[in-house]
Amino acid sequence: MRISSDNTIGAFSFSMADKTITLLVALLLDTLGDPPNRWHPVGWMGSAIGALQRRAPAGDPGRQLAYGGLIAIGGMSIVAGIGRILACLIALLPRPLRWLAGGVIVKMTFSLRGLADAANEVYQALAQGDLKEARRLVSWHLVSRDTSMLDEAQLAAATVESVAENTSDGIIAPLFFFVTLGLPGALAYRFANTADAMLGYRDAVREWLGKIPARLDDLLNLVPARLTALLLVAAAALTGEDARGALITWRRDRNKTASPNAGQPMSTAAGALGIELAKNNHYILGVGGRAPAANDIRRSAQLMRAATLLGAGLVVLGTLLWSRRQS
Repeated sequence: MRISSDNTIGAFSFSMADKTITLLVALLLDTLGDPPNRWHPVGWMGSAIGALQRRAPAGDPGRQLAYGGLIAIGGMSIVAGIGRILACLIALLPRPLRWLAGGVIVKMTFSLRGLADAANEVYQALAQGDLKEARRLVSWHLVSRDTSMLDEAQLAAATVESVAENTSDGIIAPLFFFVTLGLPGALAYRFANTADAMLGYRDAVREWLGKIPARLDDLLNLVPARLTALLLVAAAALTGEDARGALITWRRDRNKTASPNAGQPMSTAAGALGIELAKNNHYILGVGGRAPAANDIRRSAQLMRAATLLGAGLVVLGTLLWSRRQS
């Protein structure tokens, strides 16, 4: 197909202006919340990955490694192909309907409101002194670690960490891949991230099965994680938090986590809020900061929203500048 001057491929891709408006529509639709899992594409991806995991070869690390790679790469290829077909169909619609249909699909790749709501539930439980409920909510919605013995500060820290990390891989990353690679890119990224979330653990069952999904997710998030950190620094300045502290802590502590990406937004959030985020025997971010408190959860959610809006604003500004240059 011919590559045309307006950054479309033939008649079947979104122009940059279409992508920008679609992204804004998706952010608006996100305020309505998420559909039930049975109607959600990420739920379908999770069900497919779970079914494939149950059929994984047992015993042989080499076969498990290959099988995990097939799940991740094969699944990404399939959903990218579906995304391509959807993009072709949507591009045939008149523009207002194109933006709405595209916005519905893009919204399914991220959940800003869902993350904010989950964090707020933990905040409400801590504010009411209900540690048992807060532990349940953190474990159910946000982290995979054992929360049964965590105190208030540790629960607040775990929630802030999750909000910061998911600002990157749950919001900024899928939007980044939509802007750069369209619907196929956003959907393929979401499959890879879901595969890592389900398989990327170092336990007896998934040690080898999850290696390729985990490394692939690390690779895909190299740029979005660092972009998110920069957006969080700017968001700190915009919301009255400590932007200088965010920048200093990011530069000092970003590589202290085992993941090459998680420490980027987490350390930035720690510096912005002036708190210390620690996971026993793993890392300490923001050394010298105070212990986290329940209200820091609300502040981290505010940073998340501001960073997302700033990212969207940069896309809008870039599109306007590009349009002026082309005119």
